[in-house]
Amino acid sequence: MSSEQSALAQISPVQQAVVDSVGPHMRHNPYDAYEVLRAAGPFVPGPHDMRLVTRYAEARAIMQDPRWSHAEEPQLLHGSSDIELPGSFLWMEPPEHTRLRGLVGRAFTARSVGAMRERAEELVAGMLDDILARREVELLDALAYPLPLSMICEMLGVPPEAHEQVRHMSHAIARGLDPDMLLAPEELAARTAAVREFEEFFGELARRRRAEPRDDLITALVQAEEQGVALTPTELIGTLLILVVAGHETTVNLIANGVLALIRNPWEFRRLRSNPQLAVPAVDEVLRYDAPVHLTTRAAHDRITVGEHTFEPGDAVVVLFASANRDPLAFPDPDRFDIARYAAGNRTDRHLSFGLGLHYCLGAFLARVEMQTVLTAIAERVKDLELLAEPAYRPNVVVRGVSRLDVRVVAR
Repeated sequence: MSSEQSALAQISPVQQAVVDSVGPHMRHNPYDAYEVLRAAGPFVPGPHDMRLVTRYAEARAIMQDPRWSHAEEPQLLHGSSDIELPGSFLWMEPPEHTRLRGLVGRAFTARSVGAMRERAEELVAGMLDDILARREVELLDALAYPLPLSMICEMLGVPPEAHEQVRHMSHAIARGLDPDMLLAPEELAARTAAVREFEEFFGELARRRRAEPRDDLITALVQAEEQGVALTPTELIGTLLILVVAGHETTVNLIANGVLALIRNPWEFRRLRSNPQLAVPAVDEVLRYDAPVHLTTRAAHDRITVGEHTFEPGDAVVVLFASANRDPLAFPDPDRFDIARYAAGNRTDRHLSFGLGLHYCLGAFLARVEMQTVLTAIAERVKDLELLAEPAYRPNVVVRGVSRLDVRVVAR
């Protein structure tokens, strides 16, 4: 037996599950690995002396405790990078986080995003017209990408002819959010190129909006002031980057994951068709069942005891909230897709896919609007959904989703 074969033979099931949970070969189903990790305990040893947080109660406790910081994530996941990702309030703590989120948050209130519901319905109706006419489509290109891309680009004020350029940049940066140790040299280079292109493109767009203001979010950000402090150029680019990537790539996965879940659970699709109002709770069930983002990091800024484990200042964890969302201690029959799990009157734990506490997803309401619109339109206009081929998955670990979804769609 070779030394390599001997090493493989000695790896434990839990160690193998850690490997499988991030392996590209398991992107189609990391949930079996998560089950092994949960069974091993709430805190499983991970890379670089970090602990993997596998269960719901512990994950929730960490994510809503302000003594755990998110600011160290660039160093924890991207410490070997040859380029710094532009700073964003996503990776900040108060008071900087409070100031920047306050500036951006005005555009993402329920009232302001609710006004965009009509635009989402208009876009989905047109896309679904085309899908039903063609019958057989690749759904990412036909719906999952263009809807959130159009919505966020229109909010920001990106010209229509540049939407595909934004998609290209966003795609490379989303892949680059994975830990550097999991990225090939060409992927690191692609991230570097995409970040530089993003900085140049949006930097120029911001300069135009300063000279010629318009009714869009970029104009609002370059003009915004709160307590007399405006966004610096670096803060502006970092904020725009996270708005584009988090507000676009994650919703692409949400839409694709939701349609795929309906196809693989036809009884739930029939249930949705018979009661389109279930589109509202179905959004939360898709988020729980097959989260668009699978993990985040936190670092302890104090001596903190979670469950039976005590962390010292500086200790870091990887919170596997996609695993926590399938924890049977929190969710009965967690591997079952149930579109009414979050329906009114049903008592169930809150999923963690939008985060908790200070870093709760700023774009959660917009994502809900977009996904509710898609599910409602499908319920009202689609008779049958069918996979034409098993979906291919992107290698991404953090922002996880399919790379191709070929489907047949039959009108009602």
